[in-house]
Amino acid sequence: MHVYPREERTIGRVLAEKAARVGDRPFLRFRGADGQWADTSYAEVHRITDDYARGFARLGVGKGTTVAVMLGNCPEFLWVCWGLGKIGAVAVPLNTAAKGDQLEYYLRQSGSEWIVAEADFLPTLAHAVRAPEAMKGLIVHGGPGGDHDLADIAAAPGEGFTPDEDITPSDPMLIMYTSGTTGPSKGVVSPHSQGHAVGELMARYCEYGPDDVLYTCLPLFHGNAIWYSVYAALWGDSCVALAPRFSARSFWTDIRESGATEFNALGAMANIIWQLPEGPQDRDHRVRTAMVVPTTRPLVDGFKQRYGITVTSVFAMTENCAVTVLGPDDPPEKAASAGRVRDHVDVQIADDDGNPLPPGEVGEICIRPNGPGMIMLGYHDMPEATLGAIRDLWFLTGDRGRLDADGYLYFSERKKEVIRRRGENISAYELETILCKHPDVHEAAAVAVPSDLSEDDVMVYVVPAEGATPDFAELVGYCVDNMAYFMVPRYWQLIDELPKTPSQKVEKFKLKAAAVDGRDELWDREKAGITVRRQR
Repeated sequence: MHVYPREERTIGRVLAEKAARVGDRPFLRFRGADGQWADTSYAEVHRITDDYARGFARLGVGKGTTVAVMLGNCPEFLWVCWGLGKIGAVAVPLNTAAKGDQLEYYLRQSGSEWIVAEADFLPTLAHAVRAPEAMKGLIVHGGPGGDHDLADIAAAPGEGFTPDEDITPSDPMLIMYTSGTTGPSKGVVSPHSQGHAVGELMARYCEYGPDDVLYTCLPLFHGNAIWYSVYAALWGDSCVALAPRFSARSFWTDIRESGATEFNALGAMANIIWQLPEGPQDRDHRVRTAMVVPTTRPLVDGFKQRYGITVTSVFAMTENCAVTVLGPDDPPEKAASAGRVRDHVDVQIADDDGNPLPPGEVGEICIRPNGPGMIMLGYHDMPEATLGAIRDLWFLTGDRGRLDADGYLYFSERKKEVIRRRGENISAYELETILCKHPDVHEAAAVAVPSDLSEDDVMVYVVPAEGATPDFAELVGYCVDNMAYFMVPRYWQLIDELPKTPSQKVEKFKLKAAAVDGRDELWDREKAGITVRRQR
């Protein structure tokens, strides 16, 4: 593995070095319109992203310009983000399921001056862009509309222009939104060096090399795919096989046809794969490892016995890097952990007062990197939130866990008020804020209840507005129109008033316990025949 000095960890310098050293090797493998997988080499990636950088610069995009990116899993997602990075602009990857108030907030809070979007998302954007006069332009991919066609951005000649060399590893490259807890979602400002820190750690500890093909069907707008697959492959001189989305029906076909040797899976996805019918082709593949988050001992043992695949794992957040890594050579008895603390970061388990706890005791997971450029620069335009995440020079993850005597980390629970469903973090605060705009709703409180597919389902308590009798089916429809599909609650219950502390904070632990105990008595939209799916 070629290791870049910290001063060289910008996307432009890394791609230039790759093009010169391993330019003929395939980097991106993607299934085209003809149904066949096609490769783009390292040298081609460097050339294409140079072209995009020139095209954006011609439009006046430059260092510090924020550009919202609403693209699905396609090569153009990388060309756009890396082309912008080469001129010092800041890409704002948007969850393609965002809509309404949520999407409008992302665009406004990030200060995005330009939008790059697929044509399919134009109707959604039309309802979210509340101040079009503040935008400098809309660039469209895959259809008519907007001010510019993305294909034209990289097509015009760029003689005499090279991407700006005045880019440093500490310059911001991405703003990625992570769910809020007691407030709105926060935009994590990630420098160029952060993705490369993740790539180096994963390539090293998971042993990725030139013969590896890392398959991902997870969305590129999240850190898992962009950093733990794409940047990990970049650092391993490996290839990325990119699929548009997860499909249980086509998963193993993709794995076999792409030549994948590794894939990443979230907990629910891993369980779906495991529940597929057993067959003689279970070991007909090249996969040697799969990174699963979170993992369990039965799943680790089962994947090894059935598929011949070694499961790896990590503990990480958008705000930081791979805090711990469970590598392919770690002892089987540590399989339920999120991996071992490595030399690049210190981990401390602390009580609510910040006092360190001994091995075996559960407390908040706090981290401190041992080198520069490994974590976020801060939350965009939220200085108080940035300061609130730090105590005594430790970053507070908001998650609880324990360390064993050997330095392996075991995740326990989320301390913060975030619901995790199908790989997506859901802000209870944002869900409640949107729902309370409905005229029949006075107050609402969203909580997590265990899902049969791992992680959580969403349950919401509704206090009716005076004189109103809310209809749950109507409220579901309202949610579908105003929030991402994965946020729409499954379980509902009316309540006269929410239990609160003397300081008027909702006692959600009581609500969650009641929801778990009485789940069979709750109104369930799935039992009512209302299915909510991603819409394009």
